[in-house]
Amino acid sequence: MKKILEKLEEIFFGHVGICILLLCVVPFIFVSHGLFREIEVEQQPFDVGTEDLIVVGFSQLGSESGWRTAHTLSVQEALTKDTGYFLIFNNARQMQENQIKAIRSFISQRVDYIVFAPVIESGWDTVLQEAKDAGIPVIIIDRMVNIKDDSLYTTWIGTDAWEEGRKAGRWLEGYLREKNRQAERINIVVLQGTIGSTAEIGRSEGFEEIAAMHENWRILESATADFTAAKGKEVMAEMLCRYPKIDVLVSQNDDMTMGAIEAMQEAGVSFGENGQVAVISFDAIRDALEMVDEGHINVDIECNPVQGSYIDMIIQKLENGEQVERSYVVEENIFTKDNVGRFLEDRTY
Repeated sequence: MKKILEKLEEIFFGHVGICILLLCVVPFIFVSHGLFREIEVEQQPFDVGTEDLIVVGFSQLGSESGWRTAHTLSVQEALTKDTGYFLIFNNARQMQENQIKAIRSFISQRVDYIVFAPVIESGWDTVLQEAKDAGIPVIIIDRMVNIKDDSLYTTWIGTDAWEEGRKAGRWLEGYLREKNRQAERINIVVLQGTIGSTAEIGRSEGFEEIAAMHENWRILESATADFTAAKGKEVMAEMLCRYPKIDVLVSQNDDMTMGAIEAMQEAGVSFGENGQVAVISFDAIRDALEMVDEGHINVDIECNPVQGSYIDMIIQKLENGEQVERSYVVEENIFTKDNVGRFLEDRTY
């Protein structure tokens, strides 16, 4: 036994220096090479100096588009320490389970308010009940939730996706009238956003409602491209192979539109003003509005991402014991080549 212990002692003390070195160096290697980049550490809200601040947990559904980046920035700029807030931010990376985990983390940290933009509409009843039981008001932004008990959230801030779809349909009516093509068969393809999201549901239903009024409008195919440029290019390229004559592209966000335009360019298909394919897009980020101005996109239906000021206004009302509305719809425009120039100079997103 003594010999065994001596051998173990020799092994341990002979390697302890190496062990200590590895413990110090390995984390440095991982960090310096970015191997820990996917690990998000939740910021604790109760650091020194935050006692007088309103603590808000914010779960953003992802960072899939330029619009989403502007939306996140709007919230971060509105809820700062200078304006009386301590913001805990979480990026769910397009996964509902990540958002549910984040909301439960906010509850355990006993934040004052929870704000989140849901990935999809369904599947929120349980976690929102947990927030209600904890006495934490929930503010939903951008997309909506489909739950049995509407009292599980305080209010919703966002855009009217259904009306956005109708605006696109009404624009197409006017466009075809101007081109004297009301009686022609019009072949339409639709790039949908994330299936089950409020934007996808509303924009699809709104446009289809107008399309149903026109027997000559034919929606050849509706397919999801998940609100991303890469997927938009891929799906549009496949559609161009399947359908030799496409008259109208309805793309439910600007990123997908840009990808689809790349696919049309590579396929030698003309688009936009005086092109074969009329392009209808949504969101109206600056890059897309420049393409409207250049005639590459015919019309862009705005989805206003500037919603942070609404959150601030609502929280201040609640802090003062005032009643708030059940929903707040932000103002939006329709951009064509005729009016887009007036807005480009001041567009920051």
